[in-house]
Amino acid sequence: MHLLVTGGAGFIGSNFVRFWIDAHPGDTVVVYDALTYAGNLANLAGLEDRVPVVHGDICDLNLATTTILDHGIDTVVNFAAESHNSLAVLDPGLFFRTNVLGTQAMLEASRTAGIARFHHISTCEVYGDLDLDSDQAFTETSPYLPRTPYNASKAGADHAVRAYYETYGLPVTITNCANNYGPYQFPEKVIPLFVTKALDDLPLPVYASSGNRREWIHVLDHCAAIGAVLEDGQIGRTYHVGTGLERSVDQLADAVLAALGKPASLKTVVPDRPGHDRRYLLDSTRIRAELGWRPSVAFDEGLASTVDWYVTNRAWWEPLLDRAPVAEATAWSV
Repeated sequence: MHLLVTGGAGFIGSNFVRFWIDAHPGDTVVVYDALTYAGNLANLAGLEDRVPVVHGDICDLNLATTTILDHGIDTVVNFAAESHNSLAVLDPGLFFRTNVLGTQAMLEASRTAGIARFHHISTCEVYGDLDLDSDQAFTETSPYLPRTPYNASKAGADHAVRAYYETYGLPVTITNCANNYGPYQFPEKVIPLFVTKALDDLPLPVYASSGNRREWIHVLDHCAAIGAVLEDGQIGRTYHVGTGLERSVDQLADAVLAALGKPASLKTVVPDRPGHDRRYLLDSTRIRAELGWRPSVAFDEGLASTVDWYVTNRAWWEPLLDRAPVAEATAWSV
C-alpha cells in the first residue's frame, strides 16, 4: 500500500505510523499534518528518512489533492481532527471547520485522485452518553445523539464519509473507538495530565462528576484494529473498537497516584465542563466476529507502561505544557 496518514504527527496517528511501518516495512507511508499545538514532529523521531511529512491543513483541497497524486497514494487514513472537548466548548467553530469541512475536503481530494480506500477514524462520543447504571452499549446502528461541539463535529464528519460512499461510490470504512491512552499522548488528556501533574506534586484536576466513566483501550490495540479493517474490512462498513473495560475519572486518578507512590491528597475537585458526558461503552462484536480482532493489552499492564513512559520521557512532554490551550481547573469557574 501507499498510505497517506492525516494527523500523523499526533498521538494516535504517530503510533499508527510506527505500527504500520513495523508490520509492513515495504509500504510507503506519508504523513500529512497541520502541526497545530497538538501536532509534534518529535512523535516521529527516528523516522525522518523513512516517512516524508507534508505540512498541510486538511481543509486545503488543492494541497491535499496534489499530495495524494504526487506520492501515488492509494489509501488515506484520516486521523486529522481537533479532539479536545474542553477547547471545543470555548472555540466550537474551529472544530466544525477542521472536523467537518476538513474531512469533506479530504474526501473530495480522495475522490478526485481515485484512491482505493478512505479510512476514517471516529469516536464513541458521536452517540451521546449512557446512564451510569445502564447495562447498554452502543452498536454500529445506534442513533447519533452528540451533546457537545466536539461530538457533533465528529458526527458531521462521519455523515460526510458515508455520503461520499453512497453518492460517489468512494470506498470508505469507519472505526469508532473508545478512549485511547499510551505513549506520545499530549498532556492535556486525562491520563498524561494526571501523570505529569503527579510527577511534579501538582494538584490533579478531577471533575466534580468524578464517577463518570469511559471505556479505555491502549493505542497499539487501536492501531491493530485499524490495520485489520484496512486489510479485511468490508467497504462501506463501520466497526466499533472497544475493550469493555471501564474506569471512572476518580479511579484513574487513584491508579496513577498509586503507580507513582503519590498521596491521594493531590486530587483536587474542579467544576464540570458544560455538556460533560456520563458514560460511553461500545459493542465491538462486529470487528471481533468478522475480522478476528481482540485487544491484547490489559489495562493495568498498559497503564503501568504508560506511566513509565512519561516518567522516562520528561524531555518529550515538559516543553508541551505551555501549549495546552485550556486550564481545566479554571476554565468554567468564570
